Amino acid sequence: MSKITQFRGNYYFLSNFSDYPVQLDGLTYLNGEAAFQAGKVTTHNERLAFVGIPPNIAKSKGRKVKLRSDWEAVKIDRMRQVIDAKFSDPKLAKLLDQTGDAELLEGNNWHDKIWGVDINTLQGQNQLGKILMAKREQLRVKPLDINKENVYARN
Repeated sequence: MSKITQFRGNYYFLSNFSDYPVQLDGLTYLNGEAAFQAGKVTTHNERLAFVGIPPNIAKSKGRKVKLRSDWEAVKIDRMRQVIDAKFSDPKLAKLLDQTGDAELLEGNNWHDKIWGVDINTLQGQNQLGKILMAKREQLRVKPLDINKENVYARN
């Protein structure tokens, strides 16, 4: 099986730092990272602070918020929600499909071994990669014909 080991270049669209809007919580975030970080708080007003900001600022802001009490229990589900919302865009769904059957590894050198893997050792949980591969499979199982073009079901 082939592997995509970094979400850069042609595969940057897989990154939560890529500039694709995500509609979630009744809000539109500029990117997946902002949508994910907004999940760390519980109120609409707190989430508003993540609207309209770039991913690096969202990540920094997310490190400073008072985490919701159940964050550790819900963070993986939150990432699934972000990925579901992001890839409801038919253009992005098609790009995800075009990764074929490649294993998606969010390789990084910033020691994130929960969402990704260490780029040198490929060690880590790769939760983001697993969620993306599951979404890719889900989109293949549920195609939806809209305007006589083969696009993917929105969830």
